Amino acid sequence: MTALQQCEAGLEATLAALSRDGLLRQTRLPQGIDLVSNDYLGLAEHPYIREQMRDALNRLPAGSGGSRLLRGHHPVFEQMEARLADFSGTSSALLFGSGYAANIGLLQAVASAGDCIFSDELNHASLIDGMRLVKAETVVYPHQDLCALESALEKPRTGRAIIVTESVFSMDGDLTPLAGIASLAERHDAVLIVDEAHATGIYGKRGAGRVEELGLRPRVLATMHTGGKALGSGGAWVAGSRALCDVMVNRARTFIFSTAPMPVLCAALNAALDLLTREPERRREVLRKAALVRSRLASLGVNAAEPSPIVPIVAGSNDAAIGVNVVVQKRCAIQNVASVRRA
Repeated sequence: MTALQQCEAGLEATLAALSRDGLLRQTRLPQGIDLVSNDYLGLAEHPYIREQMRDALNRLPAGSGGSRLLRGHHPVFEQMEARLADFSGTSSALLFGSGYAANIGLLQAVASAGDCIFSDELNHASLIDGMRLVKAETVVYPHQDLCALESALEKPRTGRAIIVTESVFSMDGDLTPLAGIASLAERHDAVLIVDEAHATGIYGKRGAGRVEELGLRPRVLATMHTGGKALGSGGAWVAGSRALCDVMVNRARTFIFSTAPMPVLCAALNAALDLLTREPERRREVLRKAALVRSRLASLGVNAAEPSPIVPIVAGSNDAAIGVNVVVQKRCAIQNVASVRRA
């Protein structure tokens, strides 16, 4: 058997093992009622965003043409970043092609060898991969356990302490006690980074997230926000000080070595921010609908009590998750149910 044949056989064996364990993922076309996307505000098909993107295509290039440090920079990026910074309540913001790239680039810019990153155990894969790529020590604390976090912070260290957490966790939908974590950070001379991916567009006076909602902006080093969820388009940005963004331009490899996003993305993001101001009822409506879903699930004996647009059904085993899926489909007469994570 050649090396190529051996590799192909290994791939087939991997797929067979995944299927046997009930973990095989496959793409499929959407159908039924949408209860699984993160288009929380229904902006992905909003006519105003489409109109603004069409108009922008008449005056902007289809592609950026390269990295922003080469020929890929464009005035619309500077204009967009100024608005994103204002929206986020910071002096600066840096636009990335995705939230994954933004989180990795942010950690590459902030963390160095000798530093220690304190990470919630359920942080997103992009944060975990960013920590793996930097040379800082990583301490993982139990999910939302502030006592465990404080105990870890009290241990001796040589470098800086960096606490990393999501504000709304993407699978469980629970809200992080950010004020408590900010107090721990100040008490133990640490800095705080908050991933606002699932809070942007939903929480806060302007929709900038839970850091804005709780008045914690001066106590947080950086926040990461996505445009591909509640804002209905794509891209992501890191908000913080001018110095932080300038360092990312120089150290964030996901920024330096990536072709810049399509300029038309800025038109979509601008339009989405307009809609957050013009149609605030969308934010109230998604929370109302989430409460309704939780209430209906409770009537079926399913506990999903987290107070966010993410309504989790934690079933336990893979077989149990599939069983819940079937029951809810039959009882509620829907074809899709909220994401179920393995406990």
